[in-house]
Amino acid sequence: MSYEVKQALDHTIKQIDEKVKQLEDALGAKSAKSYDEYCGMCGEITGLLTARRYITDLTKMMENSDE
Repeated sequence: MSYEVKQALDHTIKQIDEKVKQLEDALGAKSAKSYDEYCGMCGEITGLLTARRYITDLTKMMENSDE
C-alpha cells in the first residue's frame, strides 16, 4: 500500500473518530430535543463506527497483500 493511500485512510479514520466524539459529547450533554433526534444521533454513531471498521479491515487487508 502506498504511503499516500495509508495517509488518506488514516485521515478518514481520524475524521470519523472526531465526529463520533462530537456526537457522544452532544448526547452526554442531553442536546437531543426529542427521542427521534436521539435515535438519529445514535444511528449516526453506529453508521460511523461501522464505516470505521470497514476502513480498518481494508487497511489491514491492503497491508497484508503487500507482504
